[in-house]
Amino acid sequence: MPDSRPSIQSPAPASQWVRTPEEIRGLTAALAEERILALDSESDSLHSFPEKVCLVQVANARGTVSLVDPLAVRDLSALAPLFADPAVVKVFHGASYDLSSMKRDFGFAFAGIFDTMVAAQFLGLPGLGLASLLERFFGITPGRSRQKDDWARRPLTRDQEFYAAEDVRHLIPLRERLLMELRGQGREEWVEEECQALAATPAAQRVFDPCDYVRVKGAKDLDGRGLAVLRELFLAREAWAWEAGRPPFKVLGNESLVRLAADRPRTGEDLQRIPGCSPKVMQRYRDGLLAAIARADAIPEADLPTYPRPKKPRIPAAVQRHIEALTRWRATTAGRLGLDPGLLLPRRLIEQLAEQVPAGREALGRIEGLRRWRAATFGGEILEVLAATPSPDRPRRNSPSPAGR
Repeated sequence: MPDSRPSIQSPAPASQWVRTPEEIRGLTAALAEERILALDSESDSLHSFPEKVCLVQVANARGTVSLVDPLAVRDLSALAPLFADPAVVKVFHGASYDLSSMKRDFGFAFAGIFDTMVAAQFLGLPGLGLASLLERFFGITPGRSRQKDDWARRPLTRDQEFYAAEDVRHLIPLRERLLMELRGQGREEWVEEECQALAATPAAQRVFDPCDYVRVKGAKDLDGRGLAVLRELFLAREAWAWEAGRPPFKVLGNESLVRLAADRPRTGEDLQRIPGCSPKVMQRYRDGLLAAIARADAIPEADLPTYPRPKKPRIPAAVQRHIEALTRWRATTAGRLGLDPGLLLPRRLIEQLAEQVPAGREALGRIEGLRRWRAATFGGEILEVLAATPSPDRPRRNSPSPAGR
């Protein structure tokens, strides 16, 4: 049987680089009449510290791709009005990271977002990656992923340029296909509202908390002295990362930190036996590692840290019953609709509903983050589930209240 999927694998037009203020202004002028754009970005989070956006890809409805190089031209403010205009649709795939990164680096605001990954989630598709969707809808065979490349290196290779361009070239036709499916299932407004919320993604901000050493995997197995060593090493590694401009995990991995904290080597000879303490690490940080361990050794016993073991808050029986009832309803409804249960009703919303037990649609609409689409489509069912779940001070109802209808 012939493949009925439309082909869009015609020869791709060459991408154009945008590297100067004049070229930024030219791109802005060229895009002024466009009503829909595809956007993506590439960063160097695996290679540099702090990370930065190294490339911004823009495609129009004709598949023409511009590669904006923020390493060559830092001022991208000419594009800001276009990105903030709600009348211009901006198509992303997995927009959250790109939005937060571009807001951080360039001060952009965004409106009119359409996220093809969100759309795929609401269609219950098994593969949510861009490569999977392009293969599903257009028969485009995915190439090698380059997400781990160092996008700060110049010049980019021909393969990198092709990869970056392909990440946006097909997003607009992909949106059209997904919209057809969403409209057929009556879920277009669901995605629209989720994308509106996505546009408000805050700018990325890395805040270093020195107390986060206890969140390192393996920290809970250390004694007080080991925790003190881990804390000193954690603080030292952060300083070294800033100094070297490298991500902390590339200075020294968490497993090595925990092993150092457990073994507490006192000499260079002992230190080099620790996995991860390569000759390069020894050359750069030998003295610093031994000094950090010595500082921890000098802490009085009474002042040693302890691993925090927070007690789980006791959930009232009535709240627990509501949680269980809503969870059962979610599993059944999500299965019927072919959706991920967490997408239909996240756990945090289940807990809010179970604690607040809204008495009607007006109260239901005040649940933070519930969204209009959930209230409109499933509000009556949610209220029925809550009303049918008995509380110690409330008998079981045989039928839901009129407010829940």
